[in-house]
Amino acid sequence: MAATIIDGKQLSAKKRSELAIEVEQIKAKGLVPKLVVILVGDNPASLSYIRGKQKASEEIGVGFKLEHFPETLTEEELLAIIDDYNNNNEYHGILVQLPLPKHINETAVVEKISPLKDVDGFHPINIGRMMTGQDTFLPCTPAGIVEMIKSVGVEIAGKNVVVVGRSNIVGKPVGQLLLNEHATVTYCHSKTNNLSSYTKEADILVAAVGRANFIKGQDIKPGAVVIDVGVNRLDTGKLCGDVVFEEAKEVASYVTPVPGGVGPMTITMLAHNTVQSAKNFLEKA
Repeated sequence: MAATIIDGKQLSAKKRSELAIEVEQIKAKGLVPKLVVILVGDNPASLSYIRGKQKASEEIGVGFKLEHFPETLTEEELLAIIDDYNNNNEYHGILVQLPLPKHINETAVVEKISPLKDVDGFHPINIGRMMTGQDTFLPCTPAGIVEMIKSVGVEIAGKNVVVVGRSNIVGKPVGQLLLNEHATVTYCHSKTNNLSSYTKEADILVAAVGRANFIKGQDIKPGAVVIDVGVNRLDTGKLCGDVVFEEAKEVASYVTPVPGGVGPMTITMLAHNTVQSAKNFLEKA
């Protein structure tokens, strides 16, 4: 039997309509949630991602501002700009679009953003809170993945989870979030020997390796939930994931498509974090 598709667009639309109601309630209390996105340079992929973030913000009623600077902006100048927004109470979320030009230290930039406005969930303080199961801003893609799994009624507790990939943005935090949900988590990566021996044992398989069609149907346990985080552009110009979708569909119980799977949920979770930040500001007012 073919797998059920976990539709990220559909789930995002539902979540955004819920967020729009929350935003109306916040505005009724005299506060307009606002997000600023800072872009350095003209990376086409970054510009495309930002358009998605702007659309989601406008859809739910969050104020959106793009600060676009030339690639010549210095690290010192960028840190000063971030500091201004840290101290500007009109803005509740600050996001610096990555990657940054090579002359700017990404770690210094991420650490400069106030943890109270870090809606990407990348600040070491927020990562530490996530690790210890505290209430905090969660990284958007991992948080979206957990929501997607829960949306189809899959019980995470007690399941064998295999995460292929160990990036700080997706691989490591998604494993931690699923561990927080009481799953048994194994991380695999480029140095893992006999990778398929692990993936074949996974009740929930998260592919976040950034290699086109890397995981085949034969690598998947029958009935597994397969979450494909990869977005890879083939020579034909077509987008595909890290998983061979047509093969996975014949083996898995649930599978996410690329595009239209994890991507829309990532942007929606950013909007969720921005709304949460505005609510936090209201509580402290």
